[in-house]
Amino acid sequence: MRYLTTIRRAARALRPALLALSLAAPAVLPAQYFGRNKVVYRRFDFRVLRTPHYDVHYYPEEAAATRDAGRMAERWYARHLALFGDTVSRRSLILYASPADFQQTNVVPSDIGEGTGGVTEAYRSRVTMPLTGVYAENDHVLGHELVHVFQYAAAEAPAERGGGGGIQSLGQLPLWLVEGMAEYLSVGRNDPNTAMWMRSAVLRDKVPKYKDLTDPRIFPYRYGQALCAYIGGRWGDDTLVDLFLEALRHPLENAIQRQLHLTADQLVAEWTEAMRALYRPAMSGRSDPREVGVAVLAERGREPGLDVAPVVSPDGRYVAFYSSRSLFSIDIFIADVATGEIVSRLTSSTGTTHFDALSFVYNAGTWSPDGRDFAFVTYREGRNELAIANVARRDITRQVTIPGVSGISSPTWSPDGKVIAFSGQAGGVSDLYTYDLTTGSVRRLTSDPYADVQPAWSPDGASIAFATDRGPGTNLDQLTYAPLGIAVIDVASRAIRPVPLFAGVNTLNPQWTPDSKSLYVLSTPDGFPDIYRVDLATGARTRVTHTATGVSGIAALSPAISVASRTGRVFFSVFDRTGYRLRALDAASARGEPVTDTIVAHATAGLLAPAEAVATSVVERRIHDASSGLVGTSTFSERAYAPTLKLDAISPLSVGVATSRYGTGFAGGISASWSDELGDRNVGVAVQAMGEVQDIGAAAYYLDLKRRWQRYYGASHVPYLTLYTTVEPGTVNVPGGGTADATIVNQYLQRVFFDQVQAGVTYPFSSVRRLELSAGLSRVSFSTRVQRLAVLGGTAYDLGRANADSPSSLSFAQGSAALVFDNSMFGFTSPVTGGRYRLEIAPAVGDLTYNLVTVDYRRYLFAKPFTFAFRGLSLGRYGKDSESPRLSPLYVGDSYLVRGYSVFSFDPAECSAGVQGGSSCPEYDRLIGSRIGAANLELRIPLFGTKDLGLLETRFLPVEISPFVDAGVAWTSESSPRWVFARESPDRIPIVSTGVSSRFNLFGAMVLEVFYAKPFQRPTKGWVWGVQLLPGW
Repeated sequence: MRYLTTIRRAARALRPALLALSLAAPAVLPAQYFGRNKVVYRRFDFRVLRTPHYDVHYYPEEAAATRDAGRMAERWYARHLALFGDTVSRRSLILYASPADFQQTNVVPSDIGEGTGGVTEAYRSRVTMPLTGVYAENDHVLGHELVHVFQYAAAEAPAERGGGGGIQSLGQLPLWLVEGMAEYLSVGRNDPNTAMWMRSAVLRDKVPKYKDLTDPRIFPYRYGQALCAYIGGRWGDDTLVDLFLEALRHPLENAIQRQLHLTADQLVAEWTEAMRALYRPAMSGRSDPREVGVAVLAERGREPGLDVAPVVSPDGRYVAFYSSRSLFSIDIFIADVATGEIVSRLTSSTGTTHFDALSFVYNAGTWSPDGRDFAFVTYREGRNELAIANVARRDITRQVTIPGVSGISSPTWSPDGKVIAFSGQAGGVSDLYTYDLTTGSVRRLTSDPYADVQPAWSPDGASIAFATDRGPGTNLDQLTYAPLGIAVIDVASRAIRPVPLFAGVNTLNPQWTPDSKSLYVLSTPDGFPDIYRVDLATGARTRVTHTATGVSGIAALSPAISVASRTGRVFFSVFDRTGYRLRALDAASARGEPVTDTIVAHATAGLLAPAEAVATSVVERRIHDASSGLVGTSTFSERAYAPTLKLDAISPLSVGVATSRYGTGFAGGISASWSDELGDRNVGVAVQAMGEVQDIGAAAYYLDLKRRWQRYYGASHVPYLTLYTTVEPGTVNVPGGGTADATIVNQYLQRVFFDQVQAGVTYPFSSVRRLELSAGLSRVSFSTRVQRLAVLGGTAYDLGRANADSPSSLSFAQGSAALVFDNSMFGFTSPVTGGRYRLEIAPAVGDLTYNLVTVDYRRYLFAKPFTFAFRGLSLGRYGKDSESPRLSPLYVGDSYLVRGYSVFSFDPAECSAGVQGGSSCPEYDRLIGSRIGAANLELRIPLFGTKDLGLLETRFLPVEISPFVDAGVAWTSESSPRWVFARESPDRIPIVSTGVSSRFNLFGAMVLEVFYAKPFQRPTKGWVWGVQLLPGW
C-alpha cells in the first residue's frame, strides 16, 4: 500500500497548491471560467434628484421625465403608507432612459431579461427601472416596485411595529403573495389583462389549487394579483396587508387561518367559485379561442405556446412571428400561410453574432413592400437597432443605429419601400421617427411627453396611425393620463387628428385596411380584448372578434394584429390557457358587427372577483385619486452623484468544532461586502480562522464595473492544513535499558500558506465574448510539525513533537490572457445548446518559470429534447520548469475529465509491475504528466423535466440520463504518448471509458452526478460507480 498511500497523500497535500496557482492566473473576479458577460457599453453621468422620501438617480438626458417620476414616487409613497401604516426610510430610485440603457445597470449583477419592468433588490431596497415612454406604464411599474420597498421595510421592522422576520422571512413567502400583492396595489382590480388570464383558467377548468400556486408554471403576477384582489375585495384591503405582515412571522397557512378564518384550501376554493360566478355568464355565447377564425399554423395537437406578434407579408403568403419554439430563446419564425408549416427560422439567438438579443415584448417586425426583406428590433451594443434580414437567405444584410435614440419599437415600412417609421425613445419619452433607407436621414414626426407608440403606415403612404395618450384626459401637471387611444398623423405636414373610439379603456395596435379608409384596433370596452374596426370617414365601429378569453400579445400593451395590405386578411394572436394561438380571418369575415357605446354595460368581464368590490375598494379609490400625495418640484433639490460605499451584506459569524484522534479543532469565518449606490464599485472582505493564530486567513477585493474595461484588485492570505501519517519500522528504548523493535507512526501536520496580490481587467466584446487579462504576485510557504508515536506490543508511546523538514517557499509573478466565448444555454443539469471555448495562456516567472496553456472547446447540438454534447480539452505546462517536482502533476483521471479513473479508486493490486520498493505502476503513471488532453461525447436525455424539456413531466427533481464516452491522455516533454488503443500496456497510451451518467437537479441548489463507468485501461477493474457534485460540462 505504500506507493498508492503516498500518491493519495501527495494529491491531498498539493490540491491547495493547485488552487492557489489557479487563483493567481486565470480570471478576474466578475468573470468565470465560462459564462455570459454583462456589458456596460456607455458611461452614464448620474445626478441625484432629492425628493422628500427618495433619492432619484438619473442622467441629464432624462431630466424632465425624472422630475415627473419623482412626483409619481411621492404620490405612491402616500398611497402605500396609508395601507402599510409604517414609514419607510429614505430609499434610492435609479432610473434609466430606456430598457436598452437599463440592461447595462450594475445595481442588478445578473443579466436583465427582455420585458423586465423593474427590480427592487433585497440588500438596500433600491428600485432600478427604465422609463418606458408611456407615462401610465412608468407610474404602474414604479407603484409596483415601491410596494416591494414597503414589503422589505415591514420585514425589517421590529415586531412591536407589526413587522419582523427579516429579509429571510420575506424570501420564504411565495411569489404569488409578494408579487401578486405588488401588482394589485399598483394596478387595482380593473385589469382586463389579468381578467383574461382568469377567464381562460375558468374556461378550461384550470384554476390552480392552493398547493399548485407555487408551481413555476403558474404565473405569480397574474394569479397572485387576482387572489390578492379577491382577499382585498372580500375582507378589505387592510386585511390583505395584515395577512402579509403576519405571514412574515408565522407560516402563511396559519396567517390565512387567523386573518380570514379559512384554511388555505378553502380560500382558493371560494376564490375559484367567485371567478366562475363572475366570468362564466360573461363568456356565454362567446367563441372558444380554438374556434376564432382559422388556425394559421399546423398545430397537430400542440398545446398553445408563445406564438405572438404575427406580421403577414403584403401578399398574404407568409407570416412572421415571435416564438419560443426554439425552447431556450425567443426567435422569429416564418410560416407558409397556405400550409401552416414553418419554412424557416429567421433568427437564432445562439447562432448569431449580429446582435445580443431580440426585442420582442412590445415589438412586431415589418415586411418590405416586395416581401423580400423583414425588419425587426434588436438589442446590440447597449441600444436598440433596426435589423433588416433577407428572408430567402435568412441573413441580416443591414443594421441601423439611430443617433440620439436608445429605444426603438414597432417599425413599419413605407409602401414605396424607401423609409421605415418607428416609435423611438429618447430622454425617457416616446416619439415617432422615420429613417430614410437611402440617405440615412432621420426625421422626428412628434416631439412631446405624450406616448406615441405602435405606428402603422397606411397603404397609400400618406398617413401613419399610432397609439397615444394625448388628449383631454391627460394632464401632465396633475400626472393623470388618458388611456391609450388612436390618432393619425399626416406624414408630410405632421398634422395629428384623433380617431374617436371608446372612452375610458386602452385602444391600441392600429392596422390599416388595404384601401386606407379604415383601421383595425385592439380594445377592451366590455372588458374583453377584441379586434374592432373603425371607418375613418364616418366613425362607424364594428366588432370583429368575440372571444371568450381575448386577442392579446405577451403583455397588455403588446401588438397582436396584422393585416395583409393586398388581400385584407387579418392575422392575430388569441390567448388560450397560458399560451397563444395564431388565428386569421379573411377580409369578408373581418368586416365585423356594428357596436355602440352600450357595449360597456358588460365591462365587469375586465374586473377581478368580486366585481362589486370595485365600488368600495380602498386600493381602487386611492389609485384613481391623482391629487392626494402629489407634490410640486419646488420641494426637490439636485446634486451631483458622489459614490459612497455602503454595506450590502454581512454573513452570520460561523463557528464550528471538530474532534478526532488528532485532537479538537475550532474553525469560523465571516464575510462582508459593500458597494456604491449604482453598483459600479464593490468591495468585499472575508476572514476565516482555524485552530491557532497562524491559521487565520483573509481575503479582500475591489471591483470597478463603471467602465467597459472592468477592473479588479485583490489580496489574500490563505492557510491550508493537511494531516497525513506515515508508518515505518524502528527501534525504541525500553525501561531497564536496551532497545526493542517497534512500529513508528509519524503524524504530520503541514501548513501551506498562500499569499497573493492580483490585478486584472476584463473587456467584454459582447454578451458572449470577452478578453481577460490579469497579473499577480504569489508566495507559497510551508510549515510542518510531526508527532511521533511508537507502537510496541499493542501500546502506543508518545515520542514527542518537533518541527519537520518543509519544502522551501516559492515566489513568482504570474499573468494570464484569455479569450472566452459562451453562447450556451443551460438546461436543468447541464448546457444543452450553443457552444463555449476558452483559449488561455498563463505565464509564471520567478522561482518557477513556465507557461500554462489551456484550449477548451465545447459544442452542444440540440434536437428537442436531446442534446449531443462534445468537449475537447488541452491543458499543459511548457517552459524550463514545466516539469519541476515542486509542481503538482496534472491528472487526466479526474472524474470531471475521464470518468472511472479517480485517484482514490485505485488499488495496488491493479499495478501490472510490482510495487515493492517504490517501483512504477503504469496503470497510474500514465494518468499524470505536465500536459493532458481529454475528449468527451455525451447524449443528454432529459428523463424527468418539463413538457418541453423532458421525456416525462415532473414538478420535482429533474433528471438527465447521459450515455457517454470519455477519453484522455497525459504526457511530458520526455515521455510522449503512444497513440494506440490497448487495454494493457506499460506505455503512455490513451485512456478510455464508457458508461451512463445520471444528473439530478437538487431543488435548484446543486447538481449531483452519479455515473457507472467501464474504464478500459484498468484491465483488472470492472464497472465502477462514481459521484460528483458538479453540473455537466
